[in-house]
Amino acid sequence: MTDPNNKPRTVICVGDIHGYLTKLLNLWSNLRSQIDPDSFNTATVIFLGDYCDRGPDTRKVMDFLITLPKRYPNQKHVFLSGNHDFAFGGFVGALAGEFEAKETWQEYADNEEREGWYKGEGYEKMHLQGRRWGGSIKAKFNAAKGIDYKGSIYDAAPTFESYGVSHGSSELMKAVPEDHKKFLADMAWVHEEDDVCIETQEGVKHCKLIAVHAGLERGKNVREQLEFLKARDARVPKVTDLSGRKDVWDIPKELTETILVSGHHGKLHIEGLRLIIDEGGGLEGNPVAAIVLPSMKIVRDTDNFS
Repeated sequence: MTDPNNKPRTVICVGDIHGYLTKLLNLWSNLRSQIDPDSFNTATVIFLGDYCDRGPDTRKVMDFLITLPKRYPNQKHVFLSGNHDFAFGGFVGALAGEFEAKETWQEYADNEEREGWYKGEGYEKMHLQGRRWGGSIKAKFNAAKGIDYKGSIYDAAPTFESYGVSHGSSELMKAVPEDHKKFLADMAWVHEEDDVCIETQEGVKHCKLIAVHAGLERGKNVREQLEFLKARDARVPKVTDLSGRKDVWDIPKELTETILVSGHHGKLHIEGLRLIIDEGGGLEGNPVAAIVLPSMKIVRDTDNFS
């Protein structure tokens, strides 16, 4: 869909925020200054997930995101679930269903001791990822990231603290406001847009766009994956499209003329129509980035345009 002046619609894809409110506000301000007002105010804004954990301001980040539709009524806002948000939702009871420990969890049970899964109030009916999220990991140092763990395997301690409770406390279930729980419950696992324009070396292309936090699994039927993601059936122990790594890196071969955009991977990687926008990786010293289509311009919270 293009507007009467024949300008292609602006689509903004925002990478992982991870509880850094100041970065988010600076990024938003930079996006506003870099995109002409008409295009900005009617843009489709896709947040790629992971709003919580690691940074200090998860509660305030959630407040900001929840107010956007009222403040920008002519924008379209899409809030994808990241693996961190899914796990946070699992802990506070925002995922539909009850989750008894069952056979499908067995492959993870070996990690229960090491990851110190949550065993407090309500754990029996809690999703596996919620138990991991609220747990207390034995190791202090995350060798893969080169930083200390913050409470759990998910670095969830700052999220608890942002709601005024100590890490691993069941009090969080009461402390998280209902509108935040609804926000967690309503997040999309995948989003599709038709006719998104993108500037390429061959000129402007009209493509379909699929946005999903980590990516689509290699070697699995794409249509079936999309149906599964749209159904948001949380009874599985883990959603690979929200949490995978190497197995969701590439665009599945059967997708042609399709932009596949994700966050999650802790890097900025643009290769053809595969866009991975997570320059921050939840690390304090890294920027939070967004990509603007059709121009492919990268905007960061750290940019100084004055």
